[in-house]
Amino acid sequence: MLKKQEKKSKNFWQEQKNKADKASRPIVVLAPMADVTDAPFRRVIAKYGKPDVLWTEFVSADGLMRATPEGKEKLKKGLIFDESERPIVAQFFTSNPEHMKKTAELAVELGFDGIDINMGCPDKGIEKQNAGAAMMKNPKLAREIIRAAKDGAGSLPVSVKTRIGFNKVELETWLPELLAECPAVITIHARTRKEMSKVLARWKFVKRAVEIRDEVQKDLDPKERTLIFGNGDVKDVADAKRLAKETGCDGVMLGRAIFGNPWLFAELGNNKKDIKNESKNKTKVTEKEFVPVSLVLRLKALLEHTKLFNKLLGDTKNFAIMKKHFKSYVSGFDGSKDLREKLMEANSFKDVEKVIKNFISLQKTK
Repeated sequence: MLKKQEKKSKNFWQEQKNKADKASRPIVVLAPMADVTDAPFRRVIAKYGKPDVLWTEFVSADGLMRATPEGKEKLKKGLIFDESERPIVAQFFTSNPEHMKKTAELAVELGFDGIDINMGCPDKGIEKQNAGAAMMKNPKLAREIIRAAKDGAGSLPVSVKTRIGFNKVELETWLPELLAECPAVITIHARTRKEMSKVLARWKFVKRAVEIRDEVQKDLDPKERTLIFGNGDVKDVADAKRLAKETGCDGVMLGRAIFGNPWLFAELGNNKKDIKNESKNKTKVTEKEFVPVSLVLRLKALLEHTKLFNKLLGDTKNFAIMKKHFKSYVSGFDGSKDLREKLMEANSFKDVEKVIKNFISLQKTK
């Protein structure tokens, strides 16, 4: 069931900025990743280690407008969320301004805290629709899309996630076009589309993005300027703090580091109560390091994740999607290889539950 609530009136990003500044750190958020940061996983993350802000997976605005009623309902599964996930941003892709406007209106109706436009995804299917990373080839259209999103969003803040260029670094020409529309946030993945993830992210371009922002928006009140976030190869919260200090960016987005580690953001303190209740001091963190979570808690999180996947998306997504998570959850401990192999053969939550219970029983007899 889709969540609905009254239309919002505040730019929550400024609230997040104030909160982060008081803590002497950047805003720290989780990246949207297809078939990874879906509703089940986000709910687990919100429980065990909540970032400052969560994103949905990207959803096709064209699909939401053009699909059959059945197709639309399936797409809307990508927009379900729980109150525990707030603040949460809905991410869309399209090259059709009218579709963007109407989809933004839908996001308002569903009660999201913000709207994000994907202008960096390198998927060829999306690029054929002139969306995602292909937007970098058409700055005029990109600006129209941002304006359309703002028209539909009303008082909800609109943000953009993009890259430093398409085939080459084009930050000097591309970023000012986006900044001219004053989105609330621009997240810079510090690679070009051509580079994909084959090279290390170059954070010097995030630093340059901050400088360009300051130049382009110098006449604006600092509180009205676009926030610049950096993304790419961030290991953990400590790494995020370091990179923010080096580049001057307002926020840092972490992606792949979340695999198998829903405790990634625990030290931010966004859900200390939940962590304490789950495992006394097993997930207690300090400024410098994490105390490793217990094996029992790790397997419990895996079970919770799988159960939620079955409950929320079992009728629309292939169970095989969970197997990429099994590989990440189950590693680095005695017997992990054998357990992982058994889990890779599972085809349902019941299968997974049986395998995990058998494994735990064996551990108790040792």
